[in-house]
Amino acid sequence: MSGSNDVPVTLAGIARIAGVGRAAVSNWRRRHDSFPMSVGGTDTSPQFSLAEVERWLYAHGKIERIGLRERLWPHYEALGDRAVMGAALAEVGRRLLAATGADQAAPEHSLLPDEAARVINETVDVARYEGERETFAFLLTRWLDAHVRQVGTTPAPLARLMADVALAVRAEERWGADGRITVLDPACGVGGLLLAAGEGLVERSADADPGTTALIGTELDPVLAALAEVQLGFADADKGSGGVRIEAGDSLRADPNDGVRADIVLCNPPFNARDWGHEELATDPRWVYGLPPRTEPELAWIEHALARLAPGGVAVLLLPPAVASRRAGRRIRGALLRTGALQGVVALPAGAAQPHSVSLQLWILRMPASEGSAASGERLFLLDAAISHGATRGAQGIDWPQLTSRVLDAVRAYDWSGERKAGAGKQLPEGCVTVPMVDLLDEQTDLTPARHVPETAVEAQAKLHESWGRLGGLLDEVRDHSQSLAAIDLSTGSEALSTVTVSDLHRAHALKLQQGQTLPGELLHGDALPDGAVPALSVPDLVMGGQPGGWLARAEVERGASTGSFTVAEPGDVVVAGVERAYRVWVQEETPLVLGPQLYALRPDPEVLDPWFLAGCLRASANARQAGSHTSSSARIDVRKLQVLQLALAEQRPYAAAFRELLALEESLRSVASVGEALVRSFGDGLAAGQLHSLRP
Repeated sequence: MSGSNDVPVTLAGIARIAGVGRAAVSNWRRRHDSFPMSVGGTDTSPQFSLAEVERWLYAHGKIERIGLRERLWPHYEALGDRAVMGAALAEVGRRLLAATGADQAAPEHSLLPDEAARVINETVDVARYEGERETFAFLLTRWLDAHVRQVGTTPAPLARLMADVALAVRAEERWGADGRITVLDPACGVGGLLLAAGEGLVERSADADPGTTALIGTELDPVLAALAEVQLGFADADKGSGGVRIEAGDSLRADPNDGVRADIVLCNPPFNARDWGHEELATDPRWVYGLPPRTEPELAWIEHALARLAPGGVAVLLLPPAVASRRAGRRIRGALLRTGALQGVVALPAGAAQPHSVSLQLWILRMPASEGSAASGERLFLLDAAISHGATRGAQGIDWPQLTSRVLDAVRAYDWSGERKAGAGKQLPEGCVTVPMVDLLDEQTDLTPARHVPETAVEAQAKLHESWGRLGGLLDEVRDHSQSLAAIDLSTGSEALSTVTVSDLHRAHALKLQQGQTLPGELLHGDALPDGAVPALSVPDLVMGGQPGGWLARAEVERGASTGSFTVAEPGDVVVAGVERAYRVWVQEETPLVLGPQLYALRPDPEVLDPWFLAGCLRASANARQAGSHTSSSARIDVRKLQVLQLALAEQRPYAAAFRELLALEESLRSVASVGEALVRSFGDGLAAGQLHSLRP
């Protein structure tokens, strides 16, 4: 790509091109005066000329060959708009598929501006050398990572697990008379669930030929629908699954696949979408189990999935845990149980998919095998697969092989056939029970697996053993920090040291002061932090517990920092909360942090100020009181008036070391309180349950 088509690239983009970490690129920038000057962005997120960066990398031997695919992505970023980028990528996919000989219909309309044509043509050229499918898959991954907040996807291991669960349950039934298998996803996104189903069916056909497969999807967003069609088109060309049909449309309001009756329905529906069509669909014939409440859109998707199943068909939906217990949905849950349409609920560990902070559930649904008959079974299959996975963890913390094995072993051990009797089938593994439907039809109809699956004595003892070990380690940390601090002499010197204000330090360029800004709600995500995202902190977060309450996609942060709309505290910055009720000061470590209103980032000059010394001085309670303004209930603190001891850098070092030790002691004491409280509660529960003998060492 020529310099005439130059585009800006961030430090993260340079790191990807060079195959190094971002810290290495920052080091090159500091050490080499010849490193290209920034052409835009901000101090915290500068942008550089891609052409100049490439020349510099070659000239300084940092890279021998720049991957052609890596060079493409900055040109897509330069298109700016998410829909334009996605539509351009979909058009690339159509052309690449056509080059392989696959039939591809032209789009009905185009969202592409003229400037996207060059990027499309260059991508097609690159794909000739890098591989058609590989190039498309690489760019699709980049696009999804850049827009992780706006475009939700089902992680590939979870998509395959959902497909395998459906196949395991459906295996007891005969497929269609013509041997054709139809799989439907009514909210298919970019096609991940359908892709997993196609792979599972192809592998299954190695043992027993199930005939051809039809993969059918509906997606509200036309850009996502176009991308799904291409992604599945590549898979169909490779494996010959039998046919792909993706329609852009609203499955709930005007389903373009109304006439489809599928053997398998897989779906990860949008959560908490209140505007799903409650009023206009009030008399819809799909609501066999009751009209879903306005606040329960997930129940509408459940009934829609059941309406699209063929006799004996199986649906597996990924749902938030509240669907199993919210009072508003109790009547419909009861109807699903009474008719046998709901066959099982599987609780997954937190972090399996967005939102990562909660334990999502798989709901297994089934249509009767014949007209007028009820679905088989009088018991509900419940599996708590979140047991032994620990606390909330991100998607990268999930042991997918172990989780997949656990879920599938339990599903395959259960007799899903119409001949099933209570207690029939293989012995179910721990964490899995079957509960009579009638026992669940109470005032709550709470189907949460953890409510019905008992914790074993072995699991309880293992948790207690881990907690005792953790408490012992924390107490050792407290003892070590205490001994170090107790050895420090705090006797008053002969003369008081002078101080200087943060405002004075700012004017003297000893530090740079930046104030946090209002965070845009449409970009802010509220679940646990995924890889590549940037945490965002507000004052209410500090009041509620101290942890960031949301995150932003890194691409959005880099864009916002370049325009000055975001304030980002980088590692080494001192962060100050400017309100008395949540007054805290700390040195930001490891990762950047987006700051909300009334939060401040102080970036010290390392030649003048030690950040730990600065933070320690600012933390003083008397300092905060003197800088406070008590004219309103908010009791704000004027950060500019905070005082700092006036010492040379060499004299700051011992203070900085002591401050760090003190902060470490504070953190250890906080952890001791948290772990100790949980341990006392768990041990007390065990005693109250009569487990004294089993809890003895």
